[in-house]
Amino acid sequence: MSLTTRNGLDILLTGWGHSRFGKLTDDTLESLIVQVTRDAIAGAGIDAAEIDEVYLGQFNSALVPLAFPSSLVLQADPALANVPATRVENACASGSAAIHQGVKSLLAGTAKTVLVIGAEKMTHATADQVGAALLGADYDLAGTPSSTGFAGLFAVVADAYTERYGAIGDVLGSIAAKNHRNGVANPYAQLRKDLGEEFCRTVSEKNPIVAGQLRRTDCSPVSDGAAAVILSTDARRSTGAATDPVRLTGFGQANDFLPAARRDPTAFAATRVSFERALGMAGVGLADVDFAEVHDCFTIAELVLYEAMGLTAAGEGRRAIEEGWVQPGGRLPVNLSGGLKAKGHPVGATGVSQHVVSAMQLTGTAGEMQLPGARRALVQNMGGVGVANYVSVLEAL
Repeated sequence: MSLTTRNGLDILLTGWGHSRFGKLTDDTLESLIVQVTRDAIAGAGIDAAEIDEVYLGQFNSALVPLAFPSSLVLQADPALANVPATRVENACASGSAAIHQGVKSLLAGTAKTVLVIGAEKMTHATADQVGAALLGADYDLAGTPSSTGFAGLFAVVADAYTERYGAIGDVLGSIAAKNHRNGVANPYAQLRKDLGEEFCRTVSEKNPIVAGQLRRTDCSPVSDGAAAVILSTDARRSTGAATDPVRLTGFGQANDFLPAARRDPTAFAATRVSFERALGMAGVGLADVDFAEVHDCFTIAELVLYEAMGLTAAGEGRRAIEEGWVQPGGRLPVNLSGGLKAKGHPVGATGVSQHVVSAMQLTGTAGEMQLPGARRALVQNMGGVGVANYVSVLEAL
């Protein structure tokens, strides 16, 4: 029984906007929010006055001085004055958290059209500032100085995985190389260069160790960017939209314990539950999915996610990359957009971006990224080391 069947209501993505990701010196947080908001409204073919509610996903953690950005959305159109607008934060999952809040407003009947934005401005900050800000999402290291930030935490995951299942250096290099190849076709991506497997597998002056066994190519970049989507019920669907809408058929959230000592670093246990909840709500299995956009903040995360989603058994995630399952044209292509690794990771924007690029695939508007015949997508976004977990199932109409 899908979300639509259960509630007698279609939840649709009817329009979207997406900025380029990268070092956007000429853009502010406000200008990015305004740009993608206007693009999403235009794409949905609606007037701003038709929006009932706004959710803005942003992590911030003192990366920019303004800590109260929800009403910046109103700068996009005077008709947004007096529309309820709320900032949503759940670490690196802030974007998907905002989308799920919008969905719940539609299901509750308190709104019929919701605007969701994800945005972050990061590249102006120093490595130490970014590292310390991101560690605000870690129970054990919050408030401590760091130039490696979450790379150090995921290095622990990589070391634990290696100790349990064997060496993975080349496997992680292959995941990085795949996502860099995919990113070349994404006009929004921060890193649009095919680096090749050998470069990604090898420690060098241009690809140094960042933390533990993680090389620079194993880590997503610091990024600026924004994305937005209009969520609506079928009753409010516009006939003037730029593309066909996309249907949300299932969603799931699960949170794990915050202290690292209470989590198995190689399992992403709550992430697995969020996959199960979303697929269960949609009434489909992994074999019914055509592609997935997952949270590859580090290559070790993507490897563990192959196992958490059920693509392979525990400890066998390497098969998915070594046997080509997750490549374009494989059993389940993963991160056709280049993922966080190549597309970039402006923290609050990431979850919304994942939904937008998936909607583009499902409407045949993904350009050079397009997977022919894509009908169903899996979107996974997480905050912390598998702590806050969100999964969505999207389908073409």
